[in-house]
Amino acid sequence: MMGFAGRVAAFSLQHRIPAVDGWAQFAEQGNLMTYGPVLSDVYRRLATHVDRIRKGAKPGDLPVELPTKLEFVINAKTANALGIAIPPGMLVRADVVIR
Repeated sequence: MMGFAGRVAAFSLQHRIPAVDGWAQFAEQGNLMTYGPVLSDVYRRLATHVDRIRKGAKPGDLPVELPTKLEFVINAKTANALGIAIPPGMLVRADVVIR
């Protein structure tokens, strides 16, 4: 069974749309590239908030936090399939290149 990221990637490839998203899973499933928070870091920080609430903190009193770790993922397979040449400078800056 294909998840949401897989369905978006399949649609993008079928219609030759160079899709860019904010979650690495989308690039892993076939979208061209992503730039966004590292989910494992977000979940770890979420667990801290849940623990504080469980210990009695009011959710409204907790600070709003922005992600601190971001990753840039390029799917070179998809770029090749779409006939897109990724500039070498972008490949060097990417945290992950899927080949």
